[in-house]
Amino acid sequence: MKNPWVAGTFWVVLYLLITLSPLLILLIHPVPGGRGFWIEFSAALGYVGLAMMMLQFALTARFDAIAAPYGIDIVLQYHRYITQVAFALILAHPIILFVRDAEYLQLLNFFEAPWRARFAVISTISLILLVVTSLWRQKLKLNYEVWRTSHGILAVLAVGLGLAHAFGVNYYLALPWKALLWILLALLAFGSLIYVRLIKPWLMTQKPYRVEAVVPQRGDVYTLVLRPQGHEGIRFLPGQFAWLTLDRSPYRIQEHPFSFSSNGDRTDQVALTIKAVGDFTNTIKDVQPGTKAFLDGPHGAFTPDRFDCSGLVLIANGVGVTPMISILVTLAERGDHRPIRLIYANGSWEDVAFREDLEYLNKRLDSLTVTHVIKDPPDDWPGESGYVDKDLLARHIPQNREGWRYFLCGSPRFLDEAEKALHDLGVPAKAIHMEHFNLV
Repeated sequence: MKNPWVAGTFWVVLYLLITLSPLLILLIHPVPGGRGFWIEFSAALGYVGLAMMMLQFALTARFDAIAAPYGIDIVLQYHRYITQVAFALILAHPIILFVRDAEYLQLLNFFEAPWRARFAVISTISLILLVVTSLWRQKLKLNYEVWRTSHGILAVLAVGLGLAHAFGVNYYLALPWKALLWILLALLAFGSLIYVRLIKPWLMTQKPYRVEAVVPQRGDVYTLVLRPQGHEGIRFLPGQFAWLTLDRSPYRIQEHPFSFSSNGDRTDQVALTIKAVGDFTNTIKDVQPGTKAFLDGPHGAFTPDRFDCSGLVLIANGVGVTPMISILVTLAERGDHRPIRLIYANGSWEDVAFREDLEYLNKRLDSLTVTHVIKDPPDDWPGESGYVDKDLLARHIPQNREGWRYFLCGSPRFLDEAEKALHDLGVPAKAIHMEHFNLV
């Protein structure tokens, strides 16, 4: 399905069908009776919530076919939000039972309750810990690698023991054909986990890279130049990104997503540009040439190659310019003559990463217009200053906007304000594409 709208609709409909199908099939004759509406409603919430949690494994496995219509950043945001919905449904299941009939509270006596109830208790506790550590990871000061490892373990416990509880109760699943659907969902969930934790890392070991150079940029930004070892390298679309693992096996947990900043059509080397803002990224400047590296990619729908457009408006702040550099370098090598307008915001003139590269590209691409927006400009600054707001964009985006596409990348607040300003200026939502920094 090449049309992203058709593909996107297909996956949404399929997700809803899979989520609700266990409930629909369980209600097909013969249906057990005699328990009352609220007990049955409680069971329904539990089944739907469990189905949602099982599908989470597929959402986070980075299947390109699923992510392509939306962008993987949108898929991962959806994963975060839908986990909270599933959590609410699953938690409502025992609460309704306890309120409706106090005798169910006896099942909380862990040492005397039947195993199916123990499974439910451990599953629920695991889910609570999973949600709490995900929502408040930074406040809890959890190391990313520790959080990611615990996140996977808690997810497996929550889903695996939740499924064991459903089969232990055996109220709706006594018939084999009704149990079959849950078995298939379990295969989908844990098959996705095996793929992303075992099969994909093995594939990455077959295509290793070596660090050729670490190039410092302004603004505490560094470009990591990689060369393929023993293979032809990967081709990516300008604007895409990859997960990077450095100096260790790809089976290890430590991997981080970074945008490509090099020519997408060139396979003999790739470049990833990284801002030093955290424990891992602060070490990039010290990486030595020859260091082993692995890439999981390319990923992402943030690329003009997916659209027919008459012109491009690129809007970025800080290191959000990285995918824009890849787009500009690739289009320059292709000899693209479409008009391109880059609006690039920074705190100071000395913070402008790729400043010289942009000057060079401005000469190579005669259709490129670069507008720097400096928050605290020097005294003799002749250009735009302050923030990227509606008035500034009105001065620099095309008056005739038919056929233009707008690509935005940067910090969350910057993206929100720039997107709102474009909407206020009459730019249609379908023409705006955004890439968010926070994928983890």
